[in-house]
Parts: sequence; structure tokens; C-alpha cells
Amino acid sequence: MQDDQRPPLPPFTAESAALKVRLAEDGWNSRDPSRVALAYTPDSRWRNRAEFVEGRAAIEAFLTRKWTREMEYRLIKELWAFTGNRIAVRFAYEWRDDSGQWYRSYGNENWEFDDRGLMQWRIASINDAPIAAAARRFHWPQGRRPDDHPGLSALGF
Repeated sequence: MQDDQRPPLPPFTAESAALKVRLAEDGWNSRDPSRVALAYTPDSRWRNRAEFVEGRAAIEAFLTRKWTREMEYRLIKELWAFTGNRIAVRFAYEWRDDSGQWYRSYGNENWEFDDRGLMQWRIASINDAPIAAAARRFHWPQGRRPDDHPGLSALGF
């Protein structure tokens, strides 16, 4: 494996696409912007909600802002569809703001990868729903979601 590869590589199978989604979830749950940015090509393009981001440095800055604002962030991603070098996912994450208000954010992402397995294009559509603290469903300690924690479908999302 070359140092600049990020397996699994396209073209994706059901198994390799599901693994790619879980690895992305794990990375984002680390809340480490520099680590997460390495999964993207140096010139990766994003549309995240109404914000357009291009390049690793901009991705890292975006994620730094995001995780400063979105406290106690916990994310679950689920494979929706795949073909060739593209993967579609749905996701939900829970977080609170600095006033203590909890949110559950729901969305879909479309991903396109280069032949090294680096994401070169990410399109994300996301909606935030305020929730009561008692309505939270993602209770694992910060970091990687435990393997035995239910996914989105099992939680009814």
C-alpha cells in the first residue's frame, strides 16, 4: 500500500463501501480536524449546507470551527448506496451548543473518491432539530462509537 492511499479503494463492493462509511464515522467521531482532513484529496471540494469549502487547509479550518461550536459531538453514519467510486450515506449526530441546548442533526452525503481512496468531492445536506437532553440517543463516551451500539436503522432514524 502506498502512503497516500486510504483503503478501501474503489470500485466499491457492498462490504468495502460499508467499511469506508464506518472508517469515516470513526474519523469524524475523533473530532481531530487534522486527522480527518487527511482522508480528502489536497484539492477536495465540499458543499456543506450552504458553505463551499475547497482544499485540506480549508477543510481543517472548517472542522475546527464546527467542533468548537458543536460540543459533545457524536455521529452515526449508514451506507445508503454505492457504485464505482461513489458512496451515498445518511447520518445523524447529536451535539449541544454553549448554552446547553441539544440538537440532533440529520443529513445525507454524496461522496466521490479518487483511485487512491481519498475523497475528492463531498456534498452534504443537513438539518438541525433542537431536542431535549432526555431525548438524546447517542450516549457512548466521546470518540469511536462502540461496535455494540445500535446504528441508525436500529434506532429508528
